[in-house]
Amino acid sequence: MTDEIYNVLFLCTGNSARSIIAESIMNRGFSNRFRAFSAGSQPRGEIHPLTLDLLRRLNFPVDGLRSKPWEEFAEGRDGAPELHFVFTVCDDAAGEACPVWPGQPMSAHWGVPDPARAEGSPAMRALSFAETFRQLNNRISIFASLPIRSLDRISLKRHLDAIGTTIADPENKVA
Repeated sequence: MTDEIYNVLFLCTGNSARSIIAESIMNRGFSNRFRAFSAGSQPRGEIHPLTLDLLRRLNFPVDGLRSKPWEEFAEGRDGAPELHFVFTVCDDAAGEACPVWPGQPMSAHWGVPDPARAEGSPAMRALSFAETFRQLNNRISIFASLPIRSLDRISLKRHLDAIGTTIADPENKVA
């Protein structure tokens, strides 16, 4: 008997940085248990160049990544996967009215600052993208380690919400 593959959707407003990074982390590191997607409420239509630079430097595949609207995953949409989890990764998407998702997935808000809004030197902007990657990687790793099948919905929801408040200190310790 094989373990179930859970479908995870990461949402953000522009679907050009944070949600793309989260999708990449989940699909590369945890594809044996999860299949990740990303989308935006107002997708930019392109992935931020610094997102692609970061992922390439870390040897993540970037083929097939694209900025897309969240309606592609809404209930009743042909070809939409049944979603098990939906996570918003930016503050803007957390307060927006979301479409109805097929299968009534568990959801939580895991907001992180938008690296696309970072200002300063090219090095400072690149550092902002690296910090976003680090925070999302930490949260996704915690999520992937949960014993999902053995948790009831209330306990699982508590864990998902707590992950959204998790930060990592400079020494990579969970705080």
